[in-house]
Amino acid sequence: MTTPWRARPGRIGVLTGAGISTDSGIPDFRGPSGVWTKNPIAELLSTYDAYLSDLELRVRSWEARRDNPAWQARPNAAHHALVELERAGRAVTIITQNIDRLHQRAGSAPDRVVEIHGNMFEVVCVGCAYEDSMENTLARVAAGEPDPPCPRCGGILKAATVMFGQQLDQRTVTKAVLTAQTSDIFLAVGSSLQVEPAASMCSLAVEAGAALIIVNAERTPYDHLATEIFREPIGTALPRLVNEILGA
Repeated sequence: MTTPWRARPGRIGVLTGAGISTDSGIPDFRGPSGVWTKNPIAELLSTYDAYLSDLELRVRSWEARRDNPAWQARPNAAHHALVELERAGRAVTIITQNIDRLHQRAGSAPDRVVEIHGNMFEVVCVGCAYEDSMENTLARVAAGEPDPPCPRCGGILKAATVMFGQQLDQRTVTKAVLTAQTSDIFLAVGSSLQVEPAASMCSLAVEAGAALIIVNAERTPYDHLATEIFREPIGTALPRLVNEILGA
């Protein structure tokens, strides 16, 4: 028998975390085998003040960007399932904590993906409005500039991602909040739901009347608000859920 939330006809908001991309070969951060779990020092690479003050850390950061597995990653069944939901005519908006752009590469409409933590494919200067592609900047690293400065002002360059200690783009946050508050179904997929304000989108959605569905291997701080929780692998659970929603 179909449960009521699956049959809801309205908007679907989706919050995705690192767990949705693990089947694509990109490790998560806080899981049992996560990057930061195995090597807590690696978290410094994503800390804004440390990045600005430590030349050696910036050099390591450029090496990590060069070697990021996202360059070779391909969308998996979970990414494609969300595309299927959108192409079936459902009003889907994805709020992603990920910087890998696998949702867009799978076929999700770019204007329906809210990159709350930015992306790894662009580079910005912290001192001026200079922007460039990551590909071009990594070519400078390969050519012998271990910490390439801004060619316009000489300032520090970084990926167009939001680091710890750095302000989020308020327009992006506003779009995410509106997505949560106007959803009839809100899926939280592959996120530990420990990083704010992304995680709080779950409570905003529930307060606005949405059914919160959590798909994650580990317990989260928002489990008590969920209408239903799935602990099975995301690559299995999400395609099945999408099929059930579309068949409801």
